[in-house]
Amino acid sequence: MKRLDQLKKHLRPDRVYRRADLAQWSKSVDRHVRELVNQGMLQKLQNGLYYYPKASVFGQVPADERELVRGFLKEDDFLLTSPNAYNTLGLGTTQLYNSRVVYNHKRHGRFTLGGLAFEFQRKPRFPRKLSEEFLLVDLLNNISTLAEDTEALLARARAKAKTLNARQLQLAAHRYGKVATRKFFDQVLTDAA
Repeated sequence: MKRLDQLKKHLRPDRVYRRADLAQWSKSVDRHVRELVNQGMLQKLQNGLYYYPKASVFGQVPADERELVRGFLKEDDFLLTSPNAYNTLGLGTTQLYNSRVVYNHKRHGRFTLGGLAFEFQRKPRFPRKLSEEFLLVDLLNNISTLAEDTEALLARARAKAKTLNARQLQLAAHRYGKVATRKFFDQVLTDAA
């Protein structure tokens, strides 16, 4: 069996691979990767980062956002979100944003992966998954960057905070909130008590 075929048998569709991942299966990794890119079996996403596209009846399926970020960071310890998630809180936010935010412990800055723009933000703490309490805290943390009426949004956030679990909201505010965000929720929860 040719060495390139040995490498191919380890590849799985819809996965992102780093050059180092592929090197464990090939002694001529750069030549083999170049051949696989030329054949269309792999797509180069960024230096040292490759995607094996999954085929569908409509053509090749783009890489999953989580898979892109996992391959880029070399770990699963991150939270992928977007300012669009704030719209799920029912606060009347109407703007749509073409951005993805990745809270993580390693990288900071803007990166394009698979044609998608990601804003990586290094944070000391973030939850494993999104919750209403975290989203409300995150909204307050980032309120100055949103294209919304700030005063109206603060009033609606105050009302929303009173409908959520007070203990979980206070915990989220103290774990993930900026100083101003913590003060805001301390005041709201004190008034509600």
